Formats: sequence, structure tokens, C-alpha cells
Amino acid sequence: MKHLDRPLGRLVLGGAVSATALSVALVGCSAPAGGEAGSGDQSITYWLWDSNQQPAYQQCADDFAAESGVSVKIEQFGWADYWQGLTTGFASGTAPDVFTNHLSYYPEFVSQGQLLDITDRIEEDDVDLSIYQDGLADLWQDQEGSRYGLPKDFDTVALFYNEQFAADAGLTAEQLADLEWNPTDGGTFEQAIAALSVDANGVRGNQPGFDKNNVAVYGLALSGNGLNASGQQTWAPYALSNDWYFGDKTPWTTQFNYDAPEFAATLAWYHGLQEKGFMPSLDIALSEQDPLNGYLAGRYAVVSDGSWMNGSYLGQDDVATKVAPTPVGPSGERATVFNGLADGIWTGTKNPDAAWDWVKYLGSSACQDVIAESAVVFPAIKSSTEKATEAFADKGWDISGFTVQVDEGTTQLLPIADSWPELNDTITAAIESYMQGNGDAASLVEANEQVNNLFR
Repeated sequence: MKHLDRPLGRLVLGGAVSATALSVALVGCSAPAGGEAGSGDQSITYWLWDSNQQPAYQQCADDFAAESGVSVKIEQFGWADYWQGLTTGFASGTAPDVFTNHLSYYPEFVSQGQLLDITDRIEEDDVDLSIYQDGLADLWQDQEGSRYGLPKDFDTVALFYNEQFAADAGLTAEQLADLEWNPTDGGTFEQAIAALSVDANGVRGNQPGFDKNNVAVYGLALSGNGLNASGQQTWAPYALSNDWYFGDKTPWTTQFNYDAPEFAATLAWYHGLQEKGFMPSLDIALSEQDPLNGYLAGRYAVVSDGSWMNGSYLGQDDVATKVAPTPVGPSGERATVFNGLADGIWTGTKNPDAAWDWVKYLGSSACQDVIAESAVVFPAIKSSTEKATEAFADKGWDISGFTVQVDEGTTQLLPIADSWPELNDTITAAIESYMQGNGDAASLVEANEQVNNLFR
């Protein structure tokens, strides 16, 4: 889950930083952020990783400067360099005053003392947390009740599909919006994926003679950067709709359920799509990481991806693309991970008051309405979400496949836990091994035991 792919990658914070990342960090923060306290220097730095959102946030910064007199210097880095640069900045005292934060990283930042507790400021300024989509504000509250961010946006997962490929397979938009799946035979979802799969001889996956070893078009893509402990873009919509959840609770999960039979059954079915030739192998997925280019090249008919990718799929002219919601599972409901970002304040900032004013502005409708009008992501404020939906519609994009679960209340919050990097390494390895045909239910039980031992 990141806004430029947003996977929960296997970067371990606090480890060695490459010379390239160090260079990026030093260029981005050539002097301590924010100036000297009390010096009258009303300027702060703000980091983000999504270049698609930078123009809208620059507009917010300009509006904020006109209103407050505080100038905001925005700096954007690619996903990997972003987190490595932050780690370096924390160590060298050159981190940005405010930065876009991710749920998979913030527990470690809190434990390191790098995030400013804004609980008192929220209370003193009477910030209304009820304006945000349900559950988002509490994701940024630690186990002691301290808060470290205000929600800025949210994302869900749906299915981008090639409109022409669907028509060629005899599938209508109405059919694709009403699919169901189960781990036994895959349901109408697998039937659709089979019909969309085509071998080099033009034979479809639901026809006799389909050559699974010589596939020209896979019905469903596999995101190589999504096979991790959250499974946001890959297996999670199916497991979550199969009466399964990651752990005992969220936020601050302490007991995980990757050993549950519902999870093993989901993964067995998911791996089976590879065995049948309806989905590419793990080796192909890992070599590509992101399936977007393969989709645009006509190698995939359907891609399960996040709402932050709307512009990449719907904003291009090469492939006519529409959106369908994830299929209904054995639980009787659809499912998707419900993820959200927030803006954090570095404890080393020299201008904490200005930094807070900027974070408060970022979390307000004044800025989130600007983000909504840019039609890139869904803002966290409910009224701003509605405006974003209108802005997408004005572009001719039907993105209801991403919002239907928010409307129906069938989203599932991302798990938040201490020791997430270690947990993610263990579970990612187990899932990748399973998808390569080297794992089974017993290996998932073993991996889950290793994970739960982290919390004992």
C-alpha cells in the first residue's frame, strides 16, 4: 500500500543506507529544517513521495503561505529513496519538519522518538476528528492514546480491466461488477478470469486445448511488489472475504492468523490460478514488480490494484480501461484493505508551531478539497471524498468500484503492529515460497508461529 505503488516493502529502517540515498537525503536537507527557533524564520520543509500529488499540495502550500505567512518548501522523492532519506535525516538531524507517513513505518518512528505527539494540540485547537472516514483517525493513535498524525487520504483496491478484452470474452460491465468467488472452484470470478486468458494459439482458458505453458494474455495480473504481509493488491481481497482477518485486532495487532485454514485455502486457490495458466508465475511478477506496463502492452486483461493508481490506468489513451469492484466471497461480502496516510511532524523541527499549523491545514477541508479537485486520490474527509468522486466523474471515470465498499462498510483496516519489518520479512518469504509451489499449510503455521513469538 503506497501512493506510488504503496507496497509494504522489506526495507528495514535503521539499517545501512546506500550512498545514493545518502546523497538524496543531503541534497534534500542541506541545512537543518525550519531555521532556528525564535529566529522569525517562518519556513518549513515538507516531504512526499507521490509526484502525481505534488502539484495539488503545492497549491495547498501557496494557499497556506498566503493565509499564515509560513512558506512551505515541498520536496518529492521516489519511494525507496524517500524512506532511506528519512532514516538518514533522523540520524544526521536534517530530516524535514513535516513528512507524509505510512502506517507500516510509523510504529518504529514512534519507538525511536522521531514523531511529535500532537494529542494536546488537537485538543487545544478543538480539531474535529469525526470529519474523517470512519476508523482513519484512530489508526494514528498509539497504545497509550497519543496521536501522531491527522488523516490525509485513504485507499481501497478494485479491478482495472481491459474493456476490449472483456468484450471479446463476452463479458459485460454488469457481469464483472457482480462476480463472486470461493476457494473450491473459484466461482464466477475464476470463470471470468479463465475466459479472459488466451494462449498463443488464440484458445481461451475456458476452452478445450488451452495451453497453460504458452499464454499470450493472462486473465489476472500478479503484482510482484504486493506479495507481502498485507497482500493489499494481491491476495487480501479474497482472504478477507473468506471470513479471515490478519490478527486479533487493529490497530496494534499482537496475535496474527496467517496459520488459519481460511488463509491457507485462499492462498491455495490463488496459487492455483498460476497452475492453470490464468495468472503469471511469481518469477514473472517479481521481475516486473508493477504490472502496469504489462497491462498496457496487452499481456494482462485484469489488474487488481489500488485507487492511487487511477490516473495511471484510467488516465492513459492506449488501452480503454474500466473499473470493477473486488468479487463477493464466501462471507457474502466484498473485501478490501482500507489504508490511509497521515502527515507527521519530526521531533527535531525548529518550528513545531508552524509545523503543526501546516499539518492542521493539510488535514482540513481547505486543503483536502484542493486534493479532491485534482482527482488523483481520495481525501480522508468525508465531504472531500464526495468532491473527489465528482472530480473523477468529470473526467469520465467511473471509480465506484473503489468506493462501493466504503459505502457498504465492508472495508478492513490494515493491521498495525510493532516489529512490522521483521513480521513482513517472515510472512513475505512464506507467501512467496507458497506461490513458487514450495510451501503448504504447515509452512504458513510455522511462519505464523515465528511472527507471534515477536510479541511474547
